[in-house]
Amino acid sequence: MTSEREQIPFDVLFVGGGPANLAGAIRLMTLADEKGMDLEVALIEKGAEIGSHVVSGAILNPLALEELMPDYEDQGFPSETTVRGDAFVFLTEGRSFQLSIIPRYIDNIGLHVISLSRFTRWLGEKAEAMGVNIFPGFSGVEVLYDEEGSTVIGVRTGDKGLDTEGSRKRTFEAGIDLMAKVTVFGEGARGSLVASLGKKVGISSRSMSQAYETGIKEVIQLPEKSFFDRQAFNCIHLLGYPLNLDLPGGGFIYDMGQQRIAIGYLVGLSYENPHLDICEPFVQFKRHPYVADIIQGGKVIEQGARTVSTGGYFSIPQLAFNGGLLAGGCAAIHNVPALKGIHTAMKSGMLAAEAMVQAFEKQRFDQGTLGVYQDLIASGWLQKELYEGRNFYQALGKPPLLKAVHLGAQYVTRGKGIRDNLPITDDRLTMKPQRLQPSHTIDRSEKDVFDNVLIVDKLTGVFLSKTVHREDQPTHLVIHDHEICANQCRETYDNPCTRFCPGNVYEAVPDEQNPGRIRIKLNPSNCFHCKTCDIKDPYANITWTCPEGGGGPGYTVV
Repeated sequence: MTSEREQIPFDVLFVGGGPANLAGAIRLMTLADEKGMDLEVALIEKGAEIGSHVVSGAILNPLALEELMPDYEDQGFPSETTVRGDAFVFLTEGRSFQLSIIPRYIDNIGLHVISLSRFTRWLGEKAEAMGVNIFPGFSGVEVLYDEEGSTVIGVRTGDKGLDTEGSRKRTFEAGIDLMAKVTVFGEGARGSLVASLGKKVGISSRSMSQAYETGIKEVIQLPEKSFFDRQAFNCIHLLGYPLNLDLPGGGFIYDMGQQRIAIGYLVGLSYENPHLDICEPFVQFKRHPYVADIIQGGKVIEQGARTVSTGGYFSIPQLAFNGGLLAGGCAAIHNVPALKGIHTAMKSGMLAAEAMVQAFEKQRFDQGTLGVYQDLIASGWLQKELYEGRNFYQALGKPPLLKAVHLGAQYVTRGKGIRDNLPITDDRLTMKPQRLQPSHTIDRSEKDVFDNVLIVDKLTGVFLSKTVHREDQPTHLVIHDHEICANQCRETYDNPCTRFCPGNVYEAVPDEQNPGRIRIKLNPSNCFHCKTCDIKDPYANITWTCPEGGGGPGYTVV
């Protein structure tokens, strides 16, 4: 392979600055030090800083963290609160029912409520102190291969200083080719480079389709006295209203201390109704009497959106290939029944580090050598967790009665249920034509729906996410065929991109060149980087690519 671009060689390159890669980098440096290895390790992150693109008020099971850093509490671990009690609540349109039994998957007593953004920044500081070269503001835009095209040898970072037409401005800086003996991809759900790997080296050829949920999440500042001050629990998971019972999804409310709560609602992208607006179930959820009582008098101080890989064990792709490994959410390494992916992502990164050390000892970096990574997963607690939830998401998509039967059987049999290896339909194929579905919208005649204090609209949500993109850069959202938008998609699905995007990136506007027709106007500067559009578009006509490094959300407290 030849290139006119600057090349910088490393032994290991981590792509993505989330918990999986940061834990992997810390573990790698620890093992290298123990074995007397001198490794040059780099990590790139497309966000402006570590932690700016990870969104979730999250429950952290410290299992992997304890293995990584046994004295983590003495090292300044940023816990917001500890879970003292759980509540599991079922909602109908106007009522709530607190269930007396907490499923073992979501027994969180003693676990930590964290700001994932703060936690990730803390891990980044630890990794950097150990010698990891961390480069925030650099997006990986292309996987580099050897001359035969069979081995990953690094990643090219994106150019900076291009205008909307792709021409170089005076501030132009060419991307750099970061070369590595091993590249670890930890891009999170629906990684764009991982998608290209799937086409090139067939990493997904032996797994079923991945499945996703999109979550809208907020941090709300409450008045001096809050709901949780008078409760024995401070962690709530909710299901039922406003979703139909045959659609995966649900809500959560976590006490974060300092009179703040993390609140969110996730919707399975297997939904059928093209009129569904991803944000509207969240608004309806917040206005339910049970939830409204908790958040009354509050103010949204941060909002974000993100997709989560929920397909589970059978949708995990091939994790090792010549020159590379996958870790965390981009590989669907997520405990779906427990609604937790941080500790599983971290453990996958740590096991990837162990596999790489063995590869460096042998000075071989092919699939056969790196494949010990999958063996390490299979021999420990990570495999056990993932395998028990192997059919869970598929059961959630069943009609209510079948759902109850499948989930009950899975609970008793530790995951197998009535039928093992339940299939998953690709999310983009589940949408039904609009003529077969009812309209699904909030009554916007109610003037109090959006006060932009406690109930915020999409554009206010973008503002509260601190999302920023350079306005005159090339769009990172590619619509391949605008005729599909104007014709087939308009007629069949009424342009669902205008509703499934939580940032109002896609707008259907009159086409001035063709009276009577519409065109899709892009507002890429609003993009949360959730990648819902790349997943749910029924024609696979939209591709999400990495924008210029440093752009996107600026999460701090979520």
